[in-house]
Amino acid sequence: MSSTLKLILLAFFITLNAGCQHFGEKKAGTGKAVSYAKLPGWQADHHAEALNAVKKSCLKLAQKPQWNTICTALEQGDFSQDAQAKAFFEQHFSPHPLYAENGKAEGLITGYYEPLLHGSYTADARYRYPLYQSPDDLLIVDLSALYPDLKGKRVRGRLVGNKVLPYYSRAEIDEDTAPLKGQELLWVDDRDQLFFLQIQGSGRIELPDGKVIGAGYANQNGHAYISIGKKLIEMNELKREEVSLFTIKDWLKAHPERATELLNQNPSYVFFTLREDVNEGPRGSLNVPLTAERSLSIDPKFVALGAPIWLDTTYPNDGKHADNRPFQRLLIAQDTGGAIKGQLRADVFWGTGERAEWLAGNMKQSGRMFILLPNPIEP
Repeated sequence: MSSTLKLILLAFFITLNAGCQHFGEKKAGTGKAVSYAKLPGWQADHHAEALNAVKKSCLKLAQKPQWNTICTALEQGDFSQDAQAKAFFEQHFSPHPLYAENGKAEGLITGYYEPLLHGSYTADARYRYPLYQSPDDLLIVDLSALYPDLKGKRVRGRLVGNKVLPYYSRAEIDEDTAPLKGQELLWVDDRDQLFFLQIQGSGRIELPDGKVIGAGYANQNGHAYISIGKKLIEMNELKREEVSLFTIKDWLKAHPERATELLNQNPSYVFFTLREDVNEGPRGSLNVPLTAERSLSIDPKFVALGAPIWLDTTYPNDGKHADNRPFQRLLIAQDTGGAIKGQLRADVFWGTGERAEWLAGNMKQSGRMFILLPNPIEP
């Protein structure tokens, strides 16, 4: 065989091999539609609970062409039974698997909840940690107005002279100069609880007279969220498998002299609004009340708010049940979060109370996600 022919054959096999690799890879994003039989646990779910959460989404989505038919049918029909609700989903939606970079089919699933704090409208020796409203001097600049290619990109800052500077970081907001003085909604009695309220995005606050009010997300200072759990791992204070809401709280209590420095590692700061009615639940980014164990926080760059998501994951181990108990159910994407980034990253809203806190604080499971996309509208 001539050297020229050998080179031709070698090039052919290299090209063939490269082509096979290319066609075998799954790209990040939304895969092709699959049958509902491919969704693990689909038959066993209580679909009527999920459909009630969809009704809330319809308050914001009903005017969109693909959703108008769905929301109208939902309003006109009786889908109170699981079998009817299941048939509704199967008629109007098709499930598609979600993939992360390099075709990964599994991502990180965590949880969040609505914590209870104690606060007062008057500051004193006990209630001395301020809960701020969205500040008057916080600017939100929509970059797409200047650069269409940056559609959806916004930056937050403050105007100093004729320059827009980054807004105050956590360390700057909490320092003795108190640059946001006068913007307080109320004061709470626990600094660490206030920090975790900002992580959760919403909560309840019990006033001295026993009345409970709600605190919901209003705005954010524009700084990127940084996990203090990861910082504790980098500092060799906790092992990766040890990190949870509770171990972080324990570390803060055990190291009061270092706590402020650790908290300031996360420059992101959340501002709130208050609500009187706590029974309807907190509102997520879709601006509809969240439903415990049926609402999901996602990255809106990859998953549209309002979309039903079939989640195939497990409960955290509670020491009472066998490991890897399935948590397979339909949730609705109704919220977002600073730590929720990527196609296969999600946060389950567990509600309020001790059980919700435990599940949210310990959940860091691997899981798969399927997005249910509305079927094309037939003429």
